[in-house]
Amino acid sequence: MMCEVLAVPRSTYYHSLQKTASTRERENHAITKKIIQIHQESKERYGAPKIHRTLLKSGLSISLKRVQRLMTKAKIRSITKRKYRPYSSREKVRERKNLLNRETYLASVMDLHSKKIVGYSFSRSMTTDLVMTALGNAYSTQKPAKGLLIHTDLGSQYTSSEFMQYVESHGIIQSFSQKGCPYDNACIESFHAILKKEEVNHVQYPDYNTAKLAMFQFIEGWYNRKRIHSSLDYNTPQKVEDQIRQSA
Repeated sequence: MMCEVLAVPRSTYYHSLQKTASTRERENHAITKKIIQIHQESKERYGAPKIHRTLLKSGLSISLKRVQRLMTKAKIRSITKRKYRPYSSREKVRERKNLLNRETYLASVMDLHSKKIVGYSFSRSMTTDLVMTALGNAYSTQKPAKGLLIHTDLGSQYTSSEFMQYVESHGIIQSFSQKGCPYDNACIESFHAILKKEEVNHVQYPDYNTAKLAMFQFIEGWYNRKRIHSSLDYNTPQKVEDQIRQSA
């Protein structure tokens, strides 16, 4: 009856019911599924550039603009691109302490070539023991030759006689950033910024041990071994280190 009223042939109506998706639509659907998988595996940390490079490495030929369009259509965004709101404004918020901001400290040692965090230590206070433990962990795992250069700021922990004696006893040479010149520590500061943007700013840690475990999982399980870095030609720090060891 509707076909007669609208003067539409019945064959046209039945044909519209049998309409199938085009090849392009099917491709977009399959690619979007892969994008969602990569995005979820990164805990929503990856944006279009890193998802694009991951797709390329998987053997898929696709442009960055197409990835961006598909992500926009599927409403997929990196959590580091927006201000995080852990609770709905209509929910009653239960205040909790941010343990990493005020009551805990992380000392990290980075290999400047691979960008890998090769040593770290987590504590309730910022002391010389904390940074010595971080350096000791790095030294025991990397086993560097004498003459290794370690660069730090002029913090009291690094200029203390205890730390300087420890460094000298291991055949390590100390280097310091000058006052008013923060650029020398840009790489380690970049790591701390990544840690905040991709982890700390999105989580409320109920206690010290939970925060400590989260730092281990982020550094060892994500940053060193899974997170690709644009400055490393979209490789992971662990892969770069492995390549260095294989070529040695």
